[in-house]
Amino acid sequence: MTDIHDDPRTDGGRVTFAHKPILTGDKVLLRPFTEADTTTMAAILDDPEVVRLTGSGERSFSYEQLRSWYDSRSEQADRLDLGLVDRASGRLVGELVLYEWDELNRSCVFRVLIGPGGRDRGLGTEAIRLLLAYAFERLGLHRVSLGVLAFNPRAQRVYERVGFVREGVEREAVLHEGEWIDSVSMAVLAREWAEHRGYPDAASAGRSGNAGVHTP
Repeated sequence: MTDIHDDPRTDGGRVTFAHKPILTGDKVLLRPFTEADTTTMAAILDDPEVVRLTGSGERSFSYEQLRSWYDSRSEQADRLDLGLVDRASGRLVGELVLYEWDELNRSCVFRVLIGPGGRDRGLGTEAIRLLLAYAFERLGLHRVSLGVLAFNPRAQRVYERVGFVREGVEREAVLHEGEWIDSVSMAVLAREWAEHRGYPDAASAGRSGNAGVHTP
């Protein structure tokens, strides 16, 4: 059951990303970043699987650049960056982001990355449902979209499991290790979320889903 005690909308009901929530699920907690997260996130960003699946092999950042980045995430009023914490261990294991906010069309782009300490236990799936519940039910977004590299069908299945719908392919969108790679475009709409709340398979079978969002 969704239990939300704060409202991120201010200024006459307009959406604002200045508010940085804490979202709690059964397995995960999503929270704002601090400067103290820099070392952990630097290690996650250097993980070979993260580099491969995000297509970020040609980009590198110094520790100081990363420190400045994570220290400033809570100051951003046009995007939402949240750290993914494994509740069982209390460890930061990844991040989820809503960015490229289009206020007129009430849409955002979504991305997620998870380090080796957070894989294969359903943490990412629950975390995505939590953030989408916040995006649609509290921020009042109409559309959340993403792009996923074509050689990552596992991620595509996870996105479909929480309600994203495949919309098309951006051909040869990313140059990765000397090879042009397609990017698969996916999105979920507010009216679709209202029907399944992150559980499209259950909704199609006549059972309602529960994103399990709690914000203190």
